[in-house]
Amino acid sequence: MLADNADIPPQIGALSSDVQKPATFRIELLDFIADELPRWRDDADRQSATSEPLLTAQLCAYLNDAARHSDGWDILQFRREEPDERNTGRAIDLVPAPCGIAISIDGQRYTKYKSLMPIECKRLPTPTGKDRDVREYVISQFSTTGGIQRFKEGHHGAEHTLGAMIGYIQEETTAVWDERIAVWIDDLADSTAGWSKKDLLHFMTTDAKLKTARLESSHERKDSLSEIQIHHLWIEMS
Repeated sequence: MLADNADIPPQIGALSSDVQKPATFRIELLDFIADELPRWRDDADRQSATSEPLLTAQLCAYLNDAARHSDGWDILQFRREEPDERNTGRAIDLVPAPCGIAISIDGQRYTKYKSLMPIECKRLPTPTGKDRDVREYVISQFSTTGGIQRFKEGHHGAEHTLGAMIGYIQEETTAVWDERIAVWIDDLADSTAGWSKKDLLHFMTTDAKLKTARLESSHERKDSLSEIQIHHLWIEMS
């Protein structure tokens, strides 16, 4: 019998308790990502790239390394092309999730299997090509690939009320793109059902030296989903 086998060592230890985090934890996580973006861009070991998948792969690798060597963020991992929790046929560009522990925020439990938030990554400007819409950071007339569009329609982040978008600015400046995107959203508010001036982005901070900017927006969603807040982290790549 198993109990008679003296070679089996006694079982010790127990599952670790959840780590409790305040409601502001995810905002602090966005602060961490925003601070690391210019360090990632300027990393001497990073090979020059322009394509969105390659840039996001580089950023994911960098953030994992930065978190591992940081004070307090080593409890996280970053993954790319992660299936959306509700729409599993769709992939989220980048997600942070717990690593080795479970995190509880306002009674909601997050494990390595449940991401803390969805992050969409977009190039500015949109690459040219067949069925590519110059407004893809916001919407696409050809598909449901628009960045904000995906959140508003619940294709991305239906299980979340907070998300983020990273803008890889490859031409012009953060100020130029803020004005251009405002025009696109104004036009949509006047012509397209489900869009309003409430969808406009609001500049929060900018750093001319680091060539970064942070903006915020809030969006009503379809299918009785709660409103979602999006934090926009922009970085000029050159």
